[in-house]
Amino acid sequence: MGHSKADKAKSHERIVRVAADRFRETGVDGIGVADLMKDAGLTHGGFYRHFDSREELVAEAVERALQDGSQAVAAIAQIKQAPLNAVIDGYLSLAHRDGIANSCAVTTMAADVARSSERARTAYTQQVGTYLDLLTALIPGEKEKSKRMKAIAALSALVGAVSMARAVNDDKLSREILKSAADELKAQLN
Repeated sequence: MGHSKADKAKSHERIVRVAADRFRETGVDGIGVADLMKDAGLTHGGFYRHFDSREELVAEAVERALQDGSQAVAAIAQIKQAPLNAVIDGYLSLAHRDGIANSCAVTTMAADVARSSERARTAYTQQVGTYLDLLTALIPGEKEKSKRMKAIAALSALVGAVSMARAVNDDKLSREILKSAADELKAQLN
């Protein structure tokens, strides 16, 4: 790979990384191309050397954000002692609630992805499937169909609880939402 191709690849990666973080923070429509490029340390004019359209960047950034979340959850699930509880506690933690730029895109980008391209929706669908497979594997005993149904309910509760905890402007209530959801999920799934 020549020097200019290597530089272009690094710049492309930096744009996607910045976009993935900023889209989680502000939503897809919360930041324009010029500001994304500035945050990536590049000029607005260079955008089209990397992407054919803003929609292409959105799709790639959604894929990256989902991949980041998948890696984080998979790492937590590798904990030997009570991995299901570790996933629940990690997902419903204050750090996850407050760290929007690095948080799970299944939560932060749901509304944006619902109005996005087929590519972004496919990536989101695949990530939901990955999380369901992971949760199904962690839920003890029972038949596969029953475990899958519980995994769907659990993922819905995890995503909903984090969304609500972020949206309310009362910290005590926010913490109560996270703790109650965690306690109930653990009671139901273990």
